[in-house]
Amino acid sequence: MAIHLRIFGRVQGVGYRAWLTRVAEENGVDGWARNRADGTVEAILHGPPESVEAVVERCHHGPRLARVERIERDRKS
Repeated sequence: MAIHLRIFGRVQGVGYRAWLTRVAEENGVDGWARNRADGTVEAILHGPPESVEAVVERCHHGPRLARVERIERDRKS
């Protein structure tokens, strides 16, 4: 399974990308994450469906200093 995420809120400058990379690795999920000019974080995740969903669920909270407002997701084929 592969999905594309856009994470909105206070997600830049709080270690969100490093946190997401660590959480993905812990769950056996591959992909990448980057900051966008509009203040969001964009990510592509791929791996076993249950592992990807576990990472996405944790993305709603993020690291301690993050304030996630919403997540947009698109499934990739």
